[in-house]
Amino acid sequence: MSTVEVPMQQAASSAPQSDAPHGTRGADRAFRAILTMFGLTVLAVPALMVLELIRSSRLAIDKFGLGFLTGRVWDPAREEFGALPFVYGTVVTSLIAIVLAVPVSLGLAIFLSDLAPHRIRKPLGFMVELLAAIPSVVYGFWGIAVLRPWLRDTVEPVIIKYFGYIPLFEGPPLGFGMFAAGVILAIMIVPTITSVSREVMQAVPQLHREAAVGLGACAWDTIRYAVLPSARSGIIGAIILGLNRALGETMAVTMMIGNVPKVSASIFHPGYSMASVIANEFVEATSDMYVSALSKIALLLFGVALLLNLFARWLVSSTKSKLEKRA
Repeated sequence: MSTVEVPMQQAASSAPQSDAPHGTRGADRAFRAILTMFGLTVLAVPALMVLELIRSSRLAIDKFGLGFLTGRVWDPAREEFGALPFVYGTVVTSLIAIVLAVPVSLGLAIFLSDLAPHRIRKPLGFMVELLAAIPSVVYGFWGIAVLRPWLRDTVEPVIIKYFGYIPLFEGPPLGFGMFAAGVILAIMIVPTITSVSREVMQAVPQLHREAAVGLGACAWDTIRYAVLPSARSGIIGAIILGLNRALGETMAVTMMIGNVPKVSASIFHPGYSMASVIANEFVEATSDMYVSALSKIALLLFGVALLLNLFARWLVSSTKSKLEKRA
């Protein structure tokens, strides 16, 4: 005898309302109202944040306009504020992180989705996700204690020796700066890119893999021609999510980047990021214009992060939806 499943909402709507006790209907309405309020809170909190950032950054918007983004001088004593050093530091460290993290993350995702033995697939995936739960300040402390001496004594001298004639790699090996901040960011965003990419790859229908194997493809060919093309959009979304986290990361970057508001060609020189300057200087901001300039940086960071997050989520969800329909 077959069983017909009826959606809960449909069942609730088709039930005779008149038979329900009056107290029960009142409790249902109260329950629905409370949950609706919780749902609206998700929309209200970002909206309130944007309104507050716009209000508090009004002075800087009126005085500096778009020139705020291209100004190199950050002098609170003379109330001259330009955000270019912070935008530059944020972009450079994030790009370094993406360049270093994407190959490792995709390799891990492919291994976990298609190549790893089943007995270690789940524990290894759990360990990768666990890395995302480590607080940023712990990464920063580890970076100072372990990563910085290693970069200063081993990695940077080798790069400077062979590529120091290129302005991008000139300067003394310090162990901190934009390169060090990019490396620590790369380690931090690997779990994000790996987890999302693995989910998208696992959503590729098994028939695609079996068809490729049936045509004589090896494991690499199966991944190259059957898995990666189908999951391409979702993987791009995963990379953008990783980039989004790199852009907004604060404590670890603050502890590794050097916190010098200059635009330098070399990635080994100290720099500054948008999140770091807000964290370091907001408490010290004494004038209204100083607070307004920092608020404008926060508004820019919020806008970029929001747009990137929405675009990445759309890519990932649309890819998974298409793959699930093919299955």
